[in-house]
Amino acid sequence: MRILAVLLACIVVLLQWPLWIGKGSWLKVWQIESQLAEQKAQNAKLQARNDALDAEVRDLKTGSDAIEERARNELGMVRQDEVFFQILESRPSTSPATPPAQSPVPAPTPTDTPPAVLPGTAVGASPSAPAAR
Repeated sequence: MRILAVLLACIVVLLQWPLWIGKGSWLKVWQIESQLAEQKAQNAKLQARNDALDAEVRDLKTGSDAIEERARNELGMVRQDEVFFQILESRPSTSPATPPAQSPVPAPTPTDTPPAVLPGTAVGASPSAPAAR
């Protein structure tokens, strides 16, 4: 009886092997479904982009408004009977009487000379702190 139980268990394991680990297993199906969902999302984004480009091409082929808008925005073109005004952003102005303030540039300190030690201070201590004795 024990041999029959072991034999049946081996048969069940052999029958279940392809279902869980084989070529068409549940794990592979789950991975392929997740890849399919990602690809569908990417396809939807690309389809929206293609639709926008298609609408732009149709608009450029049929109407002159889109061509005029592109010429104005990208090439800076104006019509013959128009006057072009360009408004620049204002910068903070300084009065002519006072020159602009210049920040003082500290003199470079040589790196090979040791710092000066003041009398009454220990090396490494700040000049305002008294030396520890």
